[in-house]
Amino acid sequence: MAETSARLLALLSLLQTHREWTGADLAERLDVTTRTVRRDVDRLRELGYPVHATQGAPGYRLGRGAAMPPLLLDDEEAVAVVVGLRTAADGSVSGIEDSSQRALGKLEQVLPSRLRQRVNTLHGATVRAGAEPGPTVSGDVLMALAEACRRRERLRFDYTGPRGGGSVRDVEPHSLVSFGRRWYLVAFDIDRADWRTFRVDRLVPRTPAGPRFELRRPPHGDAALYVAHQLSSGAWDHRAVVRLHEPVEAVADRIWPGMGVLEAVDAHSCLFHLGAETPYDLVWMITSVNADFTLVSGPPELAGALRAQARRCAAALSGQRASETGETPT
Repeated sequence: MAETSARLLALLSLLQTHREWTGADLAERLDVTTRTVRRDVDRLRELGYPVHATQGAPGYRLGRGAAMPPLLLDDEEAVAVVVGLRTAADGSVSGIEDSSQRALGKLEQVLPSRLRQRVNTLHGATVRAGAEPGPTVSGDVLMALAEACRRRERLRFDYTGPRGGGSVRDVEPHSLVSFGRRWYLVAFDIDRADWRTFRVDRLVPRTPAGPRFELRRPPHGDAALYVAHQLSSGAWDHRAVVRLHEPVEAVADRIWPGMGVLEAVDAHSCLFHLGAETPYDLVWMITSVNADFTLVSGPPELAGALRAQARRCAAALSGQRASETGETPT
């Protein structure tokens, strides 16, 4: 009996890989006959698992059922799920904390001791960095937006801008983008005839949804890349583009999230798009990449700020203060 139960679990684990197996393949993997495979498949069906037989060459696959049967997870999968649930319980989506905690409790209750120790070790050694937690969004709102994106239905929603002003927006939703601890809706704004990003925690959808629409191609060809461009430069008072004289692969690790966006040019260089509150902030951001560069575009003050920084560096090597070389301190 124990041998049969173990074989059923092994069979179920194979079927959960979301591929189609022939009876001969399963028999070989389980070291049994094809007749035993057919008998074990029948037992799984009696237990409520929707194992479908394919037409033509005899084969089996696990279908979707009305109720979710127990899942079989290997060690790495179990640890990944626990870590994900703990993150979700303290994440940016409201309304799923209790569900995450319940699922986490059920999973941790049946974890073998060796895995429970690994998970607790990781949890005990992990500290959430950063200041105040980001805003949370409603899971119902996320699902409503996701459904509108999937069905390609126009959306109307009330939106609160960054300075507190309210407006009603009519958009063609494209994608939801999770960036840092915030959620953004990328959409084509009908009234403004242009693409926009909207903070999901600042919008309240109106129902019912609007008419269907033909999907447009977002700027830069990718919704996530468009959000990155908007956050790194579009919202800032001072924006710049510099050409870095290294390939994009060589400098990608030196650009932290939200700092700017890289655009490949050729095998030897790339463009760096960025924004900041002042030209002097642009200077330290550009030079922190530690690459030779050429200024492509930027505010008029940026060239002066770069020259001032160059004089400071030269004066530091000569033992003089920059003000002694004629530079006006800023």
